Amino acid sequence: MPIRERVVSELERICGPGAVVREPLQLLTYECDALPHMRATPDLVVLPQSAAEVHQIVRLCAREGIPFVARGHGTGLSGGALPVPGGIVIGLARLNRVLEIDIPSRRVTVEPGVTNLDITKHVAPYGYYYAPDPSSQQVCSIGGNVAENSGGAHCLKYGFTVHHVLALEAVMADGEIVHLDSAIAGAPGPDLVGLIVGSEGTLAVVTRVTVRILRKPERVRTLLAAFDSIGAAGTAVSEIIAAGIVPAAVEMMDALAIEAAEAAVHPNFPAADAVLIVELDGNAAEVEELFPVVEAVCRRAGATSIEIARDDAQRARIWRGRKAAFAAMGRVSPNYYVQDGVVPRTKLPEVLERIRRLEARCGLRIANVFHAGDGNLHPLICYDGKVPGQADRAVEAAGEILTYCVEAGGSITGEHGVGLDKVDFMSRMFTEDDLEVMRRVRDAIDPRRLCNPGKLFPTPRLCGEVPGPYREHPIEKAGLAERF
Repeated sequence: MPIRERVVSELERICGPGAVVREPLQLLTYECDALPHMRATPDLVVLPQSAAEVHQIVRLCAREGIPFVARGHGTGLSGGALPVPGGIVIGLARLNRVLEIDIPSRRVTVEPGVTNLDITKHVAPYGYYYAPDPSSQQVCSIGGNVAENSGGAHCLKYGFTVHHVLALEAVMADGEIVHLDSAIAGAPGPDLVGLIVGSEGTLAVVTRVTVRILRKPERVRTLLAAFDSIGAAGTAVSEIIAAGIVPAAVEMMDALAIEAAEAAVHPNFPAADAVLIVELDGNAAEVEELFPVVEAVCRRAGATSIEIARDDAQRARIWRGRKAAFAAMGRVSPNYYVQDGVVPRTKLPEVLERIRRLEARCGLRIANVFHAGDGNLHPLICYDGKVPGQADRAVEAAGEILTYCVEAGGSITGEHGVGLDKVDFMSRMFTEDDLEVMRRVRDAIDPRRLCNPGKLFPTPRLCGEVPGPYREHPIEKAGLAERF
């Protein structure tokens, strides 16, 4: 059902006519996130510039019973910001102010449209930085990081977004503004900040975030080790961790990912079946003592070459190759599908071997780029959307990889979220009782399910419903359109 004209007029009154997007070509900008095989053109997009405007928009939606989806910079990889039929997309990119920098308390307060890397840029002159560092950190928004509980290359040592968020301001689905603060460690009561972080926009619209910042480490040392097999690189990872060393980061890329990175940003990686990036940081004496141990482990595991970064420029070059890997796949494939799953470190060789066999069986190339230290896989399934059947095969292969992860005792997602992409896999990981508890929590907060409906939780189909083709509106395909 189209948005009613009086609702459009009210939105224009709240935010101004220029902040309400209705023109069909402009709406195409908001039809998907960074997982482009799931698309749905929104009915309406509104672009508030303040928390007060967000508050009024959500109150209007609550009064009119209109579902809404909060969207940051659209860099998500799970279809989490996909529009819903008869709903409104609330774009938060214009809420992009750094509100407060409190160096003595090591806190920074920002609006949700501030990019991840901008926090570090603002506090770097004081000798601080913001630890979570998704590969898209130059463009991804803090609001989106909160929604998905984003991690990054350094999450092995420093944790995910939830470990760095101290306080939130949010607009609940009924329009109520709440302030949640977990700044006092061990404070009594439920962890409401932790409830909102990672809820994928299904509980509230976050309008302000306070994060903790860290002092820059005294010493950082980075090496790039090449191996003639992924198994050998995986052995090195296991032995590093078994030695009692917790690196800041342990990243792995396979031959296809290396090929793509070389074509895109020329990091001068060696030709190898796999490369491992290991970084230690912290107290200078400790780093200098442990780094030779890491180097020795890599050589013992069969490293064919090892490059040790001599300065910040060389370290930046190595990381540029890793962080460009996702986008670089466009250099070797017309289309690609990024998957996200987690396996125990000890299961890495087994699961990667299964992915290799899947690659041969499905006829599609699969690049592997992942946070090896915590077993967070990011296989990139290459396909050509112009070749009939290849897109469907890529989707099927991605689902099979998630099955491997669950069977290995892992998870269907490490940091990209469930969104709409993985709703059908939630029941592979959780029992129906588990899912029902989660639904009850959501319904206690948003009983009308107006806040990003259709995401995260599988919804039973209607009796006799027949699934449509993949190009069908994804929400309709999931059997949800009848609710709106």
